[in-house]
Amino acid sequence: MKVFLIAGEVSGDKLGAALMAGLSSLDDVQFFGVGGPLMQAEGLVSQFPMDELSVMGLAEILPKYFHLKRRIRETAEAVIAAQPDVLITIDSPDFCLRVARLVKAVRDIPTVHYVAPTVWAWRPGRAAKMAAHIDHVLALFPFEPPLMQAAGMRCDFVGHPVVAEPVADLAAAKSFRDVHGIGDAPLILALPGSRRGEVSRLAGRFGDALGQVLERRPEARVVLPCAAPVYDLVQTFAAGWPVTPILLAPGDPMKSAAFRAADVALAASGTVSLELAAHETPMVIAYDMAWVSRVLISRMLLVDTVTLVNLVSETRTVPEFIGAACVADDIAGAVLAVMDDPASQKAAMQTTMDRLGRGGAAPGLRAARSVLAFLAAVQDQ
Repeated sequence: MKVFLIAGEVSGDKLGAALMAGLSSLDDVQFFGVGGPLMQAEGLVSQFPMDELSVMGLAEILPKYFHLKRRIRETAEAVIAAQPDVLITIDSPDFCLRVARLVKAVRDIPTVHYVAPTVWAWRPGRAAKMAAHIDHVLALFPFEPPLMQAAGMRCDFVGHPVVAEPVADLAAAKSFRDVHGIGDAPLILALPGSRRGEVSRLAGRFGDALGQVLERRPEARVVLPCAAPVYDLVQTFAAGWPVTPILLAPGDPMKSAAFRAADVALAASGTVSLELAAHETPMVIAYDMAWVSRVLISRMLLVDTVTLVNLVSETRTVPEFIGAACVADDIAGAVLAVMDDPASQKAAMQTTMDRLGRGGAAPGLRAARSVLAFLAAVQDQ
């Protein structure tokens, strides 16, 4: 079987590698396409470096617009020339779905897209547009298949990759506390984002909120893991905080232990809430964006919460402070409340992980089985 895959970001490379491993365990497969080091380790020879596609935001895309258009055309031509049994595009919809559209205009190659668009949150019309050139979707969340099916695509929930990530145990958490001399003191995990814009908007408010928390709980400690793209920026902001955090450099092997050791986390909105749930760490979510984006998104938003733990568990137990509500005073009050009652989120976190596939087959294997079942159904038509 010949499979052409396209991934454009680090997260997509991880999903693609797990899917490739699953396919290889079930069938004899030749891989073609575009991917990063993890996919290449599974046998893919990338058409060009994946990081050419890892651009975000209008200011970053505009200088590369014509180059990206050329890569879209070249990739579509490579798919058509390879004549694969299936084209699998992984996230990165601005690139991947344009390639799929060009391919479908020439040849009816079965197409699969891995990661459903967040039509449940905003811009629901994206699903119908995608259905014009995508046949089957691999969804990360259990509530997504009906939405994709309503738009005319097949869709299977295959589990979220967070359930396959290793989680530190209590012994590792204790070791982290011992190494840093924390003992039994309350430990707060600060996670102000992994993108420079996020950190610039949030780090100051996080520092102010944490300063207020420590006025009430002076024995508390703060640990601040740093993502590689923002390490320097986080260090700069943290130097001006009224608290002195324990900084963890990118790739620090004790990051997972810090997650497990923490009593509460103050985190930016995103998939990090699922990582915290996997480590059973109660959380407060805060996020803000540029004023124009805040206004536009608030008008288009279809849900009353953006925190994934709240959405998946169908509860609203995780406090969140989004947009204009992202105020240090209110955030500090919520952090203190969670410290006083950390068990209030326990059931929601457990439900979230169970619904995302914890305890079942690995998501990569489930995704591979879904792809093969889809192709079998296509052949039977």
